Amino acid sequence: MADVKTHTGSCRCGAVAYEVDTDLEGLIECNCSHCYRKGLVLNFVSPEAFRMTADGPQTEYLFNNHKIRHLFCDTCGVQSFARGAGPHGPMVAVNIRTLTDIEPFSWIAQRVDGRSF
Repeated sequence: MADVKTHTGSCRCGAVAYEVDTDLEGLIECNCSHCYRKGLVLNFVSPEAFRMTADGPQTEYLFNNHKIRHLFCDTCGVQSFARGAGPHGPMVAVNIRTLTDIEPFSWIAQRVDGRSF
């Protein structure tokens, strides 16, 4: 098991920025119509492990069963994270492609067949 570290992330323009405490384990790459088109790679964390450092204007997008609030920056359109209800309670789904302190493609994600759900 990897060590939990504090990582920083943001949208492209920086209007939305955050810190997250995670070990970057259990990453998923989903093929549902939403995640696949956006190229999201997700890491699910508890709300307590996620802190906003710049809370710029965001627009909410809901689809399917409306359990996850997909939020994207009003300026640059990047989805840095989503908030919602996971199988074990409230969660934040962090798009690890928006982490600014890790090397691109230094991670491994499990592919999940969300298209079939």
